[in-house]
Amino acid sequence: MTATTDGSTGAMGPRAASANRPTDTTIAAAGDLLVAAERATARSVEYLLGQQDAEGWWKGDLATNVTMDAEDLLLRQFLGIQDADTTEASALFIRGEQRADGTWATFYGGPGELSTTIEAYVALRLAGDKPDEPHMARASAWVRERGGIAESRVFTRIWLALFGWWKWDDLPVMPPELIFFPKWFPLNIYDFGCWARQTIVPLTIVSAKRPVRPAPFALDELHSDVRRPNPSKPIAPLASWDGVFQRLDKGLHAYHKLAPRSVRRTAMNAAARWIIERQENDGCWGGIQPPAVYSVIALHLLGYDIDHPVMRAGLESLDRFAVRREDGARMIEACQSPVWDTCLATIALADAGLSPDHPALVKAADWMMNEEIARPGDWSVRRPALTPGGWAFEFHNDNYPDIDDTAEVILALRRVKHPVPARLDASVERGARWTMGMQSRNGAWAAFDADNTSPFPNRLPFSDFGEVIDPPSADVTGHVVEMLAYEGKAHHPATRRGVEWLLAEQETNGAWFGRWGVNYVYGTGSVVPALTAAGLPVSHPAVRRAVTWLESVQNDDGGWGEDLRSYREEKWIGHGASTASQTAWALLALLAAGEQESKAVERGIAYLADTQLEDGSWDEPYFTGTGFPWDFSINYHLYRQVFPLTALGRYVNGEPFAVHGRKAS
Repeated sequence: MTATTDGSTGAMGPRAASANRPTDTTIAAAGDLLVAAERATARSVEYLLGQQDAEGWWKGDLATNVTMDAEDLLLRQFLGIQDADTTEASALFIRGEQRADGTWATFYGGPGELSTTIEAYVALRLAGDKPDEPHMARASAWVRERGGIAESRVFTRIWLALFGWWKWDDLPVMPPELIFFPKWFPLNIYDFGCWARQTIVPLTIVSAKRPVRPAPFALDELHSDVRRPNPSKPIAPLASWDGVFQRLDKGLHAYHKLAPRSVRRTAMNAAARWIIERQENDGCWGGIQPPAVYSVIALHLLGYDIDHPVMRAGLESLDRFAVRREDGARMIEACQSPVWDTCLATIALADAGLSPDHPALVKAADWMMNEEIARPGDWSVRRPALTPGGWAFEFHNDNYPDIDDTAEVILALRRVKHPVPARLDASVERGARWTMGMQSRNGAWAAFDADNTSPFPNRLPFSDFGEVIDPPSADVTGHVVEMLAYEGKAHHPATRRGVEWLLAEQETNGAWFGRWGVNYVYGTGSVVPALTAAGLPVSHPAVRRAVTWLESVQNDDGGWGEDLRSYREEKWIGHGASTASQTAWALLALLAAGEQESKAVERGIAYLADTQLEDGSWDEPYFTGTGFPWDFSINYHLYRQVFPLTALGRYVNGEPFAVHGRKAS
């Protein structure tokens, strides 16, 4: 589809001559598949344009799980700032997410999860729900059957320890003296991924202070045995890594009792300075909820009162993560994704045929360029000589631009005909240079840091909440390789090393693992377009294996879906209920592989056309994004719009390299 500057559809693109292909009966009833795809594309363009903010950005809701909401209520209880309206609105949301068996899951359609259920239960107790009410009794019985609080994750037990529901002595220790470890020393804070270090630094203060607020009620009903709430477990053999780190934790417990007060005070003050220096302009930390919550608690324990500017800004930033629904329920976003959503929306609209100088695209480009980060951040610890340039995921997160966003922003900006092309060129060139400089030693790219691959942080007993390091991934590397190829650097040594790494990472089944999206469908949908953009022929064995795998896991309805359980169970790999976003990812790979005329592509396009709603959008309750594979799942509400539109646009108009042309190498 080619669109005019006002968004209406005009003459057809390169696929217009490919009419009269065989279609399934649903599409045949509405006409030819290409006509249906054009119609779906036009409706989706209109819908997406209507979602753009006046300032030029897009942002869909970012849904995770109810621990965000539970911990928000626990924080307010801890600080003494709870209010009836917020409590009831949050409780309304939490109750609405409870499963029939009394549990709470971490993703739509998933199984009950112990720590999530415990935190949700405690939050509802704070809201006034009685333990003998049926929905509460079901939850507590389920928790007891699975070992009670003792079997929950460390972070859950930290929240309970804040109110005396768990003993601090029964938690792993993370001392504030960690802040003194030099950058070359094992387990220094920069050995942790950026999200983990931002969380762990304030928690070292909390771990040292060990506060206990008066508990408003007991939680005996959440213990399997009230007399022995924390039954002892055998320690792992010394010859194992688990055994080494368990004994290290015992040593840290002993050190906690013996630590010189002056050293500890100096360490906590250094940690506080580290925290305050990293507070963003909007008051948040890292643009995500967990570091913000723990930073507020840590600073409060060091004497910062609620009205201190740092505290006030931090609490106000958390309030901005709240989404009020039509029924009055209050949902807390773990993060907000405007830069990510905006670059993906720009790519989708451009590939759907919107004119490159369309006002919506120019406005989006202006906003994205204004979001470019021009100062060093924590990434420069590993790359001190690298010139800044790049984009973060959120409205405000200047300390942590990320490589994935930067690659996609560049791909988006290159699709826009800006009235000041020199400005756009300069912005793109800075971002591309920074991205190339963030390549890890193995030739691939991670999300936030280079060479953040120490094996030790994940071994700590404290680190049971998900990924705590940031190794390179196929999806991020794929996006970077695609961007570099688009920038005319397909033959640059950095790009070739990235391609070689991707080829080596392909699974035996032909797919690629998805770190930041679910899962092998996402990884494969990210890598195949990158490989072909970088010059691999569609006949290359790696591309053919990927095509064969995608065809083998296509659902009977023509779509693709992959359940989050694929991160745990092999039988789920490539399997799950069809979704619009995952269908689009598969189609992006197949289209890049030259499969435009294949039956698999036709069935996938038909699925998107058939499942589109009247307003041009798609419905998608399933979670297809990840923060940590399996441990923290995300439903990006804009994924269901931008990726199907991108796939439809490329089906109708052809591949973006063919449409826009490569820059000269």
